[in-house]
Amino acid sequence: MSLTFCHDYPLKPLNTFGMDVRARDFCQLDTLAELPALLASPAYQAGPVLWLGGGSNLLFTRDYPGLVVKLALRGIRLLEQNGDEVIVEAAAGENWHAFVLHTLEQGCYGLENLSLIPGTVGASPIQNIGAYGVEVKDHIHQVICADLENGGAPLTLSAAECRFGYRDSVFKHEAAGRLLVVAVRFRLSRAPRLRTGYGDIQQELAAAGVTTPTPLDVSAAVVRIRSSKLPNPAQLGNAGSFFKNPVVPTEQAQALLERHPALPHYPAADGKTKLAAGWLIDQCGLKGHRNGDAGVHARQALVLVNYGAASGEQMRALAAKVRAEVKLRFGVELEPEPIIL
Repeated sequence: MSLTFCHDYPLKPLNTFGMDVRARDFCQLDTLAELPALLASPAYQAGPVLWLGGGSNLLFTRDYPGLVVKLALRGIRLLEQNGDEVIVEAAAGENWHAFVLHTLEQGCYGLENLSLIPGTVGASPIQNIGAYGVEVKDHIHQVICADLENGGAPLTLSAAECRFGYRDSVFKHEAAGRLLVVAVRFRLSRAPRLRTGYGDIQQELAAAGVTTPTPLDVSAAVVRIRSSKLPNPAQLGNAGSFFKNPVVPTEQAQALLERHPALPHYPAADGKTKLAAGWLIDQCGLKGHRNGDAGVHARQALVLVNYGAASGEQMRALAAKVRAEVKLRFGVELEPEPIIL
């Protein structure tokens, strides 16, 4: 299939906030064989370039003044099996949740707690997605990249070379704009090692009458939990959790807990403490707050939603208001998860 470039292309169907914006130029990359032609094209050379996966971690505030490339690389394959350990490779354009369900159906376990996270496989290492006590870095073996500054030459990074952190990786820093994630290799297990320590999962399994859960049971429980708390982007525009849970020095957390004993908190790396951003926003009285069609979701304060006709600037202003009020009341800086363009 040859590359097709479109001019003045509508992006509303390609971002989960449903922002009604357009791209100067657009094309879809279906195979790596098309990459050299893409890199040599006038639209690419003119720049800037935005590589688009599922569009679930973006907030457009205006039309994009460059080339948007929809990354549609597909394919899943079992690379290795050594005892209980298996290595599974998935192309960057695969839908994340569909991939998780595929691994479970094939008896490859480990990703069940990450069910129903929106987006694509290629975005998972960039964001180091995580939920219910699991981060994707726990199961990444290698990330296959194309070096865009070297004609798209293949480059394989180990998990250590990805420098994963909380919702962070090397792909957000010096590799940004240079390394394109084209596939991810996951280290999974044929033997279930369930992580059901989160209270929500325990409660959901108990409510379903499951006493000896399987990985599929855990996945189904996570899907029910997320569906009950998070709005479906197909029905209400959103990008999932809009803010990261802030990680603060333990001394600051202790001072906050003296004033707010109910503040949910968890141990974090480097002796720091992770706070629950949703609780902080809720305590500011912002859950359900709405300014026109830009709002804070009524059931989950971490989620900002587009009720239909909100502009990107309105969503950005709402995010700024939330950050300012949390900062004023708690002295804590909230950091957005989505990329704001």
